[in-house]
Amino acid sequence: MKFAQIIDFETERIDEVRDLLRTYEEQARSQGRTGAPTARTLLRDRANRSRYLAVVEFESHEAAMANSSAPETSELAAQLSALMTRPTVYTDCDVQDE
Repeated sequence: MKFAQIIDFETERIDEVRDLLRTYEEQARSQGRTGAPTARTLLRDRANRSRYLAVVEFESHEAAMANSSAPETSELAAQLSALMTRPTVYTDCDVQDE
């Protein structure tokens, strides 16, 4: 079953966040890492312009957990955390329909 994670965060430095995410995704593709996200959508809250939701999709929950435990992912999380104005909230979801 496909798996998605919704990452709810706030930042005043979205361009830096985007740059880090692009670099991470390019490295994952070039290295052929298994378990990497299959899609990512970034949403901006219209009522709170510094709040964003990232919807990250994976082939399965197992793939997401493998990605989560990768050293590259831990490094990315630390870098992103430094750019946030509040703690990030994660919601794990099983994809029911597309």
